[in-house]
Order: sequence, then C-alpha cells, then structure tokens
Amino acid sequence: MTTPTSSPSSPAEGDTRVLTPIEVHRAAALRQLPPADQLGFGRLFTDHVFRAEYAQETGWTGARIEPHGPVAIDPASASLHYAQAVFEGLKAFRGTDGRVRLFRLMDHCRRMQTSAAALWMPPMEPETLAEAITRLVEIDERWVPPTRGTALYIRPLLYATEAMLGVRAAMTYACTVLLSPVGSLYDGPAFAPTRLWVERTRIRAAPGGIGSVKAAANYAASLTTSMEARARGYDQVLWLDAIEHRFLEEAGTMNVFVRLGDEVLTPPLSGTILAGVTRATVLQLLRDWDITVTERAPSFDELAGAIASGGDVEVFGSGTAAVISPVGALGSPDGDLIVRDGTPGPLAERLYAAITRIQHGDAPDPHGWTTIVA
Repeated sequence: MTTPTSSPSSPAEGDTRVLTPIEVHRAAALRQLPPADQLGFGRLFTDHVFRAEYAQETGWTGARIEPHGPVAIDPASASLHYAQAVFEGLKAFRGTDGRVRLFRLMDHCRRMQTSAAALWMPPMEPETLAEAITRLVEIDERWVPPTRGTALYIRPLLYATEAMLGVRAAMTYACTVLLSPVGSLYDGPAFAPTRLWVERTRIRAAPGGIGSVKAAANYAASLTTSMEARARGYDQVLWLDAIEHRFLEEAGTMNVFVRLGDEVLTPPLSGTILAGVTRATVLQLLRDWDITVTERAPSFDELAGAIASGGDVEVFGSGTAAVISPVGALGSPDGDLIVRDGTPGPLAERLYAAITRIQHGDAPDPHGWTTIVA
C-alpha cells in the first residue's frame, strides 16, 4: 500500500466511526486502591485504558480496553512537533446510593468532536466515544471513590501519531481514555477560596485563534504565567482580554463568573474562551432560579470599583475539576484586592451544593445530565 503524502481534504474524510467492536483484555493483577484522603489530583491511574487508532484508509480500528501502561511513539510523531492533540475532562461519581454516575457525558463527547475538527483531526463519533468511556468505567468501577468531594476523573485524549516533519495535518492518530481517582484540585479544602494573580501583559488566547478549543497547546501557552503566579503565592491567573487587557476572560483554566448585586456576569463565547460544560450547567441553574445572568465580560476596573465601594460582589470560577471555585483575592503589583473578606459567597455555595447533589444522585436531575453506568 502506498503511504499518503498529503492531508485529507477535510478532517472527517474517511469513516470516523470505530469500525471494530471494543475488545476487552483485562489486567492479570489489579492495583491496590489508594485511601480517599491521599488521592490528590491526576497522580494515580486505574487498571485499564481504552485505545483505538485511525488511518485515512481504514477509519478508526483496533478499539480495545487493555491494562494501563506506556505506549510507543515515534519521536517524529506530529503531535510532538506540531501540537495536534486535544483532550476532554469529565467525571464519574459514587452516589450515596452506591451507584456510579457520569456527569454530562454526551456534552463532553460532542465538545471533543468540535475540538478535533478545529485542529483538522478526524473526530471520533460522540456516541462511539461515549460507549468507550462507559465500558471503561464499568470495568474499573471499583476505582470510583466513595467519599464526597472525590470522583473518578476521565481523560479522553486524541493525538497525531504519523512520523513526519512537515507542517500539515497528520494522516494517522490515536485515541486513549485514561481514568484517575481524584480529590481536590488544589491543596487544602475542596471549597476554599482561591487567590488569583491578575495578568495585565501576557495573554492566553487571541481572537481568531484556538482559545475556544480544548487543545494541549492552549495549556502550554499558559504555563509560564501560571508558574510565575504560584511563585508569587497565588493559585492561578485571572486572564484579561488580549486586545485591551481590561476585560475578564478566564480564571486559570476555568470559566469566570462575577455577581454584582442581583446580576451575574460571565464572558460570552466569543472565540477566545472554552465553552465549559460546567459553565453551561451554571447558566442553566441560574435561569432555573430566575437569577438575572448576562453574558458580558466585566472590566477589571468595574469589578475593582464594586469591591472597593463595598458592593455585594462574588467572583468564582467553574470547571470540571473544581466544579465551583470561589475567589478570595485578586493580586497585582499594587497589592491584593480582597473579595468578601476572603470567604465564599452565597451564590457560589448554592451552585456548588446544587451541582454536586445532582452528580451524586441526591437531587432530581430534570435536565438529564447524569448517566448511570454501574
């Protein structure tokens, strides 16, 4: 067979379904489960992974669940040189009834399809990816921790594998799904207010770029600023817009919300920020509760003025890892701007309670966000 030397005319050219049934190869020996209070975030992994491979001529094949372990990758692989890699992050929860629930499974699978297409990669069909995730969680169900504030984090990853040096879309890809039992995203209590450094020079993403894509490159672009913020004693970065450096965009790797009195503001999906699944959950709950919410990016000066004048203000982030993360301080060379005396606000607390209750099966799920898998 002749190896193609050019990229397909579209990222979905060829069959993007998995064309083979999922085979299961179980680990001969199972790992010892860690104590729930020693999980951390993203440091431990379960017994199995899902894998499949894509080539233009065959579509997705080789779908299998197998023991977790390293993979061989050619040092010339396109993902290593040209950052063709996208991923997702979602969670499975052990409910108080003992059952395991996935939260907003199809929304994450559809977003990964969108991310793949944005980097000219062949997406795996959302239904196929959802089946793979469900089967994998069923097999490693014993790893879903039982303690409130913990979960099984699910990381689907799609990356280019073709060995070539040349700036074009690759011809071959791999998909892997990893599972990791997790506790709090940050050190300390799960709902403790975070401290953000307000970045006024560097940017995370610019209009017309890939800021709205869950691409590995976006996270690499944020690392220097994030590490500098931590060196200053802050947990993460409050990113401002790329043009004027005035308007709020994201809180670290989370979507950001600001409550000014009776109105909640959050930046619109204008192409530079991720369409967060937890963000969509927050927006729906606020509307269910008849709370006024506007998709508008407040300026930092507007926020600072409201805090300085003693207004009723909350700032919090939303994301899969932290769910809701209240912000207690905003740092700059002029010093810290303290939000609500550094304590969580009532709306952040209400949202966190409402979302986690649905995730654990302790509250009705009128929007059908959860999928029971075991």
